[in-house]
Amino acid sequence: MSVEHDTRRTGPSGRIGVARWAADLAMGARFALTGGREGWTRTILTSLGVGLGVVLLLMAASVPNLIPAREHRGDARSVLMVSNDAEPARGPDTLMVSSTGTQFHDRDISGVRLSPDGAKAPLPPGVDRMPRPGEMVISPALKEFLDSEPLLKKRFAERIVGTIGDEGLLGPQELYYYAGAEAAETTFSDSGFRRIDHWGTTTQSGPLPPPLVLLIIVGCVVLLLPVAIFIATAVRFGGERRDRRLAALRLVGADSHMTRRIAAGEAVFGSLVGLAVGGVLFLLVRGFIEGVEIQGVSFFSHDVRPSAPLATLIALAVPAAAVLVTLFALRGIAIEPLGVVRNTRPRRRRLWWRLLLPILGFGLLVPLMGNSLVGDRETYQVAAGAVLVLVGTTALLPWVIEAAVERFRGGPVPWQLATRRLQLSSGTAARAVSGITVAVAGAIAIQMLFVSVQDEQTQDTGQDTRRAQFSTAIPVRDGADAQAALKKFGATQGVREVRGLVSASAAELSAGKKPVKDPATTGLYVGDCAALREVARIDGCKDGDVFYTLYPDDPSSAFIKPGAKLNLETPRYSWAGELEPQRTARPWTIPASAREVPTRPDPMGWETIGVLATPGAVDIPALSEPEAIAWLTLDPGDAEAVEHVRNTDAELNPQMRGWAMMSTQESREFASIRRGLFIGATATLLLIGASMIVSTLEQLRERRRLLSVLVAFGTRRSTLSWSVLWQTTVPVAIGLALSITGGLALGAVLLKMIERPISVDWAGVLMMTGIGAGVIALVTLVTLPPLWRMMRPDGLRTE
Repeated sequence: MSVEHDTRRTGPSGRIGVARWAADLAMGARFALTGGREGWTRTILTSLGVGLGVVLLLMAASVPNLIPAREHRGDARSVLMVSNDAEPARGPDTLMVSSTGTQFHDRDISGVRLSPDGAKAPLPPGVDRMPRPGEMVISPALKEFLDSEPLLKKRFAERIVGTIGDEGLLGPQELYYYAGAEAAETTFSDSGFRRIDHWGTTTQSGPLPPPLVLLIIVGCVVLLLPVAIFIATAVRFGGERRDRRLAALRLVGADSHMTRRIAAGEAVFGSLVGLAVGGVLFLLVRGFIEGVEIQGVSFFSHDVRPSAPLATLIALAVPAAAVLVTLFALRGIAIEPLGVVRNTRPRRRRLWWRLLLPILGFGLLVPLMGNSLVGDRETYQVAAGAVLVLVGTTALLPWVIEAAVERFRGGPVPWQLATRRLQLSSGTAARAVSGITVAVAGAIAIQMLFVSVQDEQTQDTGQDTRRAQFSTAIPVRDGADAQAALKKFGATQGVREVRGLVSASAAELSAGKKPVKDPATTGLYVGDCAALREVARIDGCKDGDVFYTLYPDDPSSAFIKPGAKLNLETPRYSWAGELEPQRTARPWTIPASAREVPTRPDPMGWETIGVLATPGAVDIPALSEPEAIAWLTLDPGDAEAVEHVRNTDAELNPQMRGWAMMSTQESREFASIRRGLFIGATATLLLIGASMIVSTLEQLRERRRLLSVLVAFGTRRSTLSWSVLWQTTVPVAIGLALSITGGLALGAVLLKMIERPISVDWAGVLMMTGIGAGVIALVTLVTLPPLWRMMRPDGLRTE
């Protein structure tokens, strides 16, 4: 009985009912499952392609759980105090803490030094016992890092007594530690220690600037859109062979509508298997993710959990997209009982709807020029506009390729084979490079945004790296220790020159018998003439001279003048700002020969206000709680000079306050966004590369018989290899040219939205284009061995 006359499962007016749809979809699934080697091959390729896309979608769906988990652990171990929080009184349940850290080459190492006030002091998260002085508890990654870097291990003299658990770390590869401190270390007025009675602070961050919001929105679109395009491409794998099987069904009585539903059933089955494959691959990737670190960021596997609503959306959207893409692909194909009508001259592709997509996209973006991107509506509008522009760029690709290859005539034999193949079936080639096209177009737009935003988010630190390359401040017991610290820096490997000052505080001292109730204080800086010239513009200078610098029109420093008496034993203040009882005075008088001199920014860019004295004018050992301030010039030929200096800095001060100087510094938000986009771009490029390998293998499998016929007739393998290379190169070249045009147009509009001048970083554009071409070249090289295996006459065998 012909299917066209079966009305038992039709609804009113002959419409096909749900049962008929289900039966036909099930039949298509059976063909995919039991269709022999060809059916299985197509199902495997489709499921693998869909699975690769699903992995990245599930990773993206895990971000809503991933970021809050990291922030929660970071807040739980925080020792920051809000400005209006009062320091708790000393007790058995309090402890003194101070944040510290260092660097080793390009790796950041953070930590906390702590000294408990009593036995009930709260433990840090992830730590089972409090480290005593000379002991430290470290993260597993830091333990492994110390074992592999002997030079770094010298920096940490403490004995390792344990490791930090997962709940106390941001990620498994984080380099973090807790070190016990001597109680005396916390008594320095400028030690950085503070008293707490609990761990954890909830920090509230302000809204991001509009340029950074735009970067995030466009970045997410650019990273996820290639995934969606590849999934849509994967469900069309093996389309030509599938259509020939459907023609056989027409021969036994199926109508054209039934064949389309059966084709949709095959696609649904492949997509469902792809979901399963993607789920398994996601679990495998999640199991290995703890060993991966990108841009200093790592993740715990238990944090990588897809959001339930997003995971449900993925599970529903992928099969639905498979059905829609399949039906859309079959709209221009006539599957008849005697064959598939696709080998005649195809109808020219329509241009109007392909141009309509980017026009609509720019129509959404242009009204936002100069407006603030703070509302949800603007966010969705930007995302929708960027999607339409990039999808429109991809939709234009088949039309442009078709229009270009139509004009190709003559040339060498490999070129003719390639161009003729493209003229007969340019759509397959366009689908193969569509993912890289949209990725490069979006990357160029982001690159233009980055160049514009980077200037704003990169600040000049004011540090003069020509005068010094390392700076530090070491709190010491007395002036003699400060001098010894400066000498130790001078003896460090890789140090060419040390210019240092011994810094202390001096307070106003009454000339009469009545003490000053709340004395004003100033800085007292002692060093040789070369060191003093780093902070002031001094003409003549010899040992024994004294100078002073003042803020213009600042009455608080009016007491600094020749003949004024200062107290070198300065008053101390508690954390709450209360003045502690006055200790024994150490009077010192500014000589009458002291001269006022203008200030000069030191190598760190800071202004120094106070009394500047040479060693012959002040008894350095008499200074109270001084600091050794040093600016170091390093040997540029010693690659480890900075690390040797950091080791000396750590030996002199466990707080490790020294830092390598740099002329510019990026904002933390911008650095975080760039790091996140880099991680996402890495994952997207890996997916594109893997997906193109699968897509290219599928195309070669479709042409296996044709390749075997050509080889059997004597065609050289080198000729066929070059033809396959040209078949890949031509669409890639056209796609990259189109992506550059679309990316520049989108980037220009985005820059106008944040009121930035349109500027093109051509080096960045060439780099993005080169990366895209490099991915294609790598894919071509990987697929050459399967190509050579397919070019055998025995490929003519058939079942």
